[in-house]
Amino acid sequence: MKIWIDGKLVPAEDARVSVMDHGLLYGDGCFEGIRIYNGRIFKLHSHLRRMWDSANELRLEPPYSFDEIEQAIRETVAVNQLTDGYIRLVFTRGVGTLGLHPFLCPVPTVFVIADTISLYPQKLYDEGMQIIVAKRPRVPRECLDPQIKSLNYLNNILAKIEAIDADVLEALMLNVDGWVSECTGDNVFIVKDGAVSTPPTDAGILNGITRQFVIDDLCPALKLSIEERLLRLEEVCSADEVFLTGTAAEVIGVTRIGDQVIGTGAVGPVTHRLVEEFRRRVASDAPED
Repeated sequence: MKIWIDGKLVPAEDARVSVMDHGLLYGDGCFEGIRIYNGRIFKLHSHLRRMWDSANELRLEPPYSFDEIEQAIRETVAVNQLTDGYIRLVFTRGVGTLGLHPFLCPVPTVFVIADTISLYPQKLYDEGMQIIVAKRPRVPRECLDPQIKSLNYLNNILAKIEAIDADVLEALMLNVDGWVSECTGDNVFIVKDGAVSTPPTDAGILNGITRQFVIDDLCPALKLSIEERLLRLEEVCSADEVFLTGTAAEVIGVTRIGDQVIGTGAVGPVTHRLVEEFRRRVASDAPED
């Protein structure tokens, strides 16, 4: 496997980030996870626009242009001979001092990884997954805007540990006001009486690329009503169906939250339709914009 790092493609074992890099020392940077389907890079331009938005919010100026990063991604995919897989694009603040001062890091570090990924086993897509409700709330957006897809994922990781300790793979997180926000790595949707709902961005969530694809493309194509609105946990647990979306997860049904069985305890018909439509779209001609 080869990694694109700071303008060069190098063998994975030679790809190095300095121990003085502020991305490592302080989680100071941003990233995107992007999928490849049948040789096409799903929503590449949407991911890159969000990456630039994150960098701008961090006041981190990448040393390459939008077009140069796009070319670097395509080169990395090609050299690794991937037609289906996963891309990780990372901007770090770069090498600096041991102090916090971000502007003493003169040049950001940039790297692109392209490899295969399988987040959840197929059995969970067929039968649905069990999740828990994390005891740990999401960091308030007033403290750290979740629209910045930063390298600091400790809030998510600690909630993920709660899930692993409960012998499941995902945890639903509430914000500090008790509203449902998102899972540790996925957005959440519910279905009630055939209508689809999902928390709005002001609930303290990252506006996921796959989430937006479901809202803008899949639900309208299937003539499903879709609404962004605040949700209480009780409403999620009493829904007919619950499903999660994410770049790595794609679309996956949830059949149990803690001790609460969701709907019939099987992946519901609306979720099945969305999964099928998603897979049809990305298999035939995955949109890159």
